[in-house]
Formats: sequence, structure tokens, C-alpha cells
Amino acid sequence: MIRALFATIVMCLFAVTVHAQDVPAPDRSATGGAQTLEDIMARQQNQQIDDSFRSEALGDPAAAAAIADQLGSRGGQSDSELWRGLRYDAADVTTQARGDAPAVLIQDSGMWWWQWREGPLTTFGAYALLGTIGLLALFFVLRGRIRIDGEKTGRTITRFKAVERFGHWLMAGSFVLLGITGLITLFGRKVIIPLFGHDSFAVMAVASKWVHNNVSWAFMLGLIMIFFMWVLENIPNRTDLKWLAVGGGLFKKGVHPPAKKFNAGQKVIFWSCILLGGSISLSGLSLLFPFELPMFAKTFSILNSTGLPEMLGFGVLPTDLTPHAEMQYAQLWHALVSFVLMAIIIAHIYIGSVGMEGAYDAMGSGEVEEQWAREHHSLWVEEVKSKEAANATPAE
Repeated sequence: MIRALFATIVMCLFAVTVHAQDVPAPDRSATGGAQTLEDIMARQQNQQIDDSFRSEALGDPAAAAAIADQLGSRGGQSDSELWRGLRYDAADVTTQARGDAPAVLIQDSGMWWWQWREGPLTTFGAYALLGTIGLLALFFVLRGRIRIDGEKTGRTITRFKAVERFGHWLMAGSFVLLGITGLITLFGRKVIIPLFGHDSFAVMAVASKWVHNNVSWAFMLGLIMIFFMWVLENIPNRTDLKWLAVGGGLFKKGVHPPAKKFNAGQKVIFWSCILLGGSISLSGLSLLFPFELPMFAKTFSILNSTGLPEMLGFGVLPTDLTPHAEMQYAQLWHALVSFVLMAIIIAHIYIGSVGMEGAYDAMGSGEVEEQWAREHHSLWVEEVKSKEAANATPAE
């Protein structure tokens, strides 16, 4: 009996579903311009729809009757028509603030941004960071610290000058602060408020915003410095293929592929910082000056001209964006790329500290053990020794 009743309910639901799918779109002219559920869902997903039946139904204040004959204060225009005018930025309303931002009073695309920020973005970010830390911990357990295999000589070689180390630590230190304050801003409601309360989070959020906005300039300066100091030495060459073929010797003891001043792994770190850090900086500038430096409308227009978005199934990307939509796209891109770069930098910090003996000295004092240099950068050591020998030869 129960099974029969359950089967009957399922069949009824199936019949209702099929019937609902067969029902054509309602005639809006017969309903006074009422929207369908499909219209509402499409608008919330920032899709273009034909809503002229609403956007043009704004009434006519000029057709108002004389004051004595009016039932309301406006006449010729109902409250719903007034709000519809505000919705489509067609109402005759002025504010003390000027510019593009105050002109947008109601924005439909805010919901999809919030849902993406609270859902996929935070989930991906948490998995990226925690997953990277977990993999590095597993690697450390299996491989241990990468030691200097040969006998130490007691002699050192200057690897980085003071100005190089300053540029590195300027960028690295500011990036750590930006990462921490960015995580506080993004995960504050989910993590900090439940642990410490609203008042504590309010103080942390205000401080994080101030630090994030101001320390960003130090990061961009450090990024520019390391680019001009190291770009020529980070151009890929055939030696990098040999290094990559054996994994840089990271997975097997005693394997030391030849490398110049920067090996293939370090070049990956360098170009990740330049390209991803540059993208983060541009989107950050767009967020700092949202109404002066829009990025995505122009970018989407260029991408549409290539036909790539349609080939990948994204359709035609929107090119008519409000300043608020520009900020939402910039915030999502800023956070997404930052998560990728943070995961890469965590791996870099591991290798440069506990992961490899002698690696920290390169950016600590600038002087590295000669045996360490020969094992990890043998071609660079040969270049340094050749220059030293040439400089030591007396001039004829």
C-alpha cells in the first residue's frame, strides 16, 4: 500500500513537471507587464533580457492634472512607475553627489557576486591554501630537509646584493601583510565573528582595510624593483629543461642538475610574482579608484572580438557595466588570483626556510656556502669564478 501510494505521488509530480515544461511563456500584455520567473532568474544571473515592457512604462508627470484635481502629490505617475524609473535610471532625480556612481540606485547583478563570493570563492581559497600546506607537510615527512650533500668548504659566495635583498623583502613582507588582511576581510564573518565576536571583528576589519590599502603601494614598488633587477636572468633556456626533467633533484637525494643563477623552479616563482602580482596590482588599483580605472568592460570587449568566450561556452561577455559591477568583477578576480599566488608563495617560503639547508642565507645575509652553490647553481658558480679570475689577473 505504501509503495503504491509513493508511486502514485511520483507519477503525479512527474506529470505536473512535464505539464509545466510544456506551458508556453505567458503573454505579458495580458498581465499588465508582469514578469515571469525565467525573467527574474535571468536578471539575477546578469543575463540580457528584453524588459522594454517595464523599462518604458514610466508614466508621464507632464500629463498630471491640476493640483486641485489630483488624488496624489504627483499625478500622471504612480509610485510603481516612479520606482521603475529609478530602477532603469530614467527618473528625473538629482543628488548632491555627481558622477557615474550615484546614478545607479538599484543594481541587479549584486546578488550573483555575493553568492559567488560566499560560495565558490571562499571554498576554492580554503582548499588551495590548506591543500598546499598539507602537501608540503607530506613532502617534508617523506623527503625530509634537503641537506648539502658534499663537504662544506667554509667559503661563501655573494649571491644577492643589499639592494636586491631589499627589493625582495619589500615585496615579500608587504605580500604577507596583504594576504593576512585580505583573508581577514574575506573570512571575517565566517571565522572571526564566531570566535571573537562582532566588536573584535569590527576593530580588525577597520585596521585590515587601512593596512591593505596602504601597504599595497610597497608591494607594487617591490614588484617593479625585482622585475628590473632579475628579468634578464629569468629568461628560460635549455638548461631549464634538464632541471625540470629530474625535478630539480628535490625528490631524489644526490641529484643536482646544472643551473645558472636562477633555476627553472625559481623562474616559475619569478614569473608567477610578475604576472600574477601584476594582475593583482591592476585589479587592486581598480578597487582603490573604482570609478576612474574600470578594467573589465574593456577587457570583455577585447575578448569578445577574439570569439574565445563563445568558443569556451561563456557566450558574449557583458561590455556595458556599471561602476558597481566593475568593482564586483575586480574584487572576485583580485581574490581569485591572490589565492593562486599565495599557494605558490607558501611553497616558495617552505623551500627557502625549513625545506632546504642553506637556502635562506641567499636572502638573509646574501652570502651562501660555496658547496651549496655548486650543488644547486653550478653554472652560476663557474661564471662567478671566471669573473673573479679575470679581475685578479694583472693588466698588461
